[in-house]
Amino acid sequence: MTDLVTVAELGGSLAAIGGAAYVRHAHPAAYWSTVGLPVSVARLLASYSSTMDACGLTVEPSRWRALAVKATSRREVRPVPPRRGLIRPTATGLRLRLRLAPGQEPADVAASAERLRHAWGVHAVYVRDVKPGVVELRLVGFDVLRKVRMPRRADGGPLRVPVALREDATAFVRDYRAVPHELVLGATLSGKSMFLRNLLTGLAAQPVALVGIDCKRGVELAPFASRLSALATDSDQAAELLPVLVKEMEDRYDLIRARQGIAPGTPDELITSDVWGLPDDERPPPVVLFIDEVAELFFVATRKEEERRDEMITQLIRLAQLGRAAGIYLEVCGQRFGAELGKGATMLRAQLSGRVCHRVNDEASAKMALGDIAPEAVGAACAIAAELPGLAVVGDTSGGWSRIRTPYLSLADAAAACRETAHLTPDVPALAPFRPYVAPVPVSVKASGPAIAAEPVAE
Repeated sequence: MTDLVTVAELGGSLAAIGGAAYVRHAHPAAYWSTVGLPVSVARLLASYSSTMDACGLTVEPSRWRALAVKATSRREVRPVPPRRGLIRPTATGLRLRLRLAPGQEPADVAASAERLRHAWGVHAVYVRDVKPGVVELRLVGFDVLRKVRMPRRADGGPLRVPVALREDATAFVRDYRAVPHELVLGATLSGKSMFLRNLLTGLAAQPVALVGIDCKRGVELAPFASRLSALATDSDQAAELLPVLVKEMEDRYDLIRARQGIAPGTPDELITSDVWGLPDDERPPPVVLFIDEVAELFFVATRKEEERRDEMITQLIRLAQLGRAAGIYLEVCGQRFGAELGKGATMLRAQLSGRVCHRVNDEASAKMALGDIAPEAVGAACAIAAELPGLAVVGDTSGGWSRIRTPYLSLADAAAACRETAHLTPDVPALAPFRPYVAPVPVSVKASGPAIAAEPVAE
């Protein structure tokens, strides 16, 4: 009888262990909330002092503290770890603040992040400088990029779109006011189009003029035609659209001059103000230009096409150099973007301060995207697996970089969101001739939903 009870208890224990392993793999967030969080908190509280000592993050106590210890007890005076604040649980991990001891710096804690991860049994540890002498540790309990769930509270706003999830469980916000122009690179089926789809859908809910250049006959941007102010589907149309955008930029500079009393002959480069300094009733709407497969604008077959190509690239460079102050922003996408495309390619790339690199086919492509701003990120971009579409490395001109992943958004849902926000399309008279035709939606489609199948993987 005792043997039967023992076997039953053993079977129950094995079932519980197997169930916990399944939940940890299939539902990591639920496992973290029920099992991982209490275990990690217990490990942190029990081993905080010894872990900090092993990581070299302790300092000798002050003279008064040493005298007090000797006077009140016979214990040995031991090094003191950074003072720990309250532990704040989150849906994906833990957060706590440390007050650094004199002589310590945030880089000392960041260098020990991997040791802290293993000591406390979490997926990753990230260090953020809060203020002088205080850092925040963000402990992530599981791989949040395996199944992306955007935070409920994302820091959005005008021209700010939460478009992806960072590896530290915070939202990657595309802020056009801070980073006016961006380059997005990625091979076929790497998730580049999914990134563009999320970004365009987020901007569609704002009073922003969306302009598209899609030389693949519009197959990427045409589903969003109801929300686009202009769309060019080949190089010929792009050659007509770009001069209009440049003229719109110049007209906006004239508006700024007239409002602020600047002399009409003042060169554009000497104007330091922008459209955001104008009153609301006089400010023209911001314009975001999306270019899909930018390499198509560089390819030529005849000398006449070469002249047209040079004109288009010159206009793009002018928009990248001067467009920010006029409220015109660029989002340039492609598979490769280097000097081999032709004259002006590297000059245009230098103006695109934001960089997003999805999975690429070779190291040279990763260097094109990140090598000039964050060389350490090139290896991370080359290590992206094909089984993780949407995973990318984002960098900026400050040298910082991080991994992000875009949540899945079907083409049908994105197109429906653009149709619902079509009334927010601002009136830009110069772009009216390029407004794409939108066919009326059949009644059957309105009743049953969009007929476009949701693809499992996007380019």
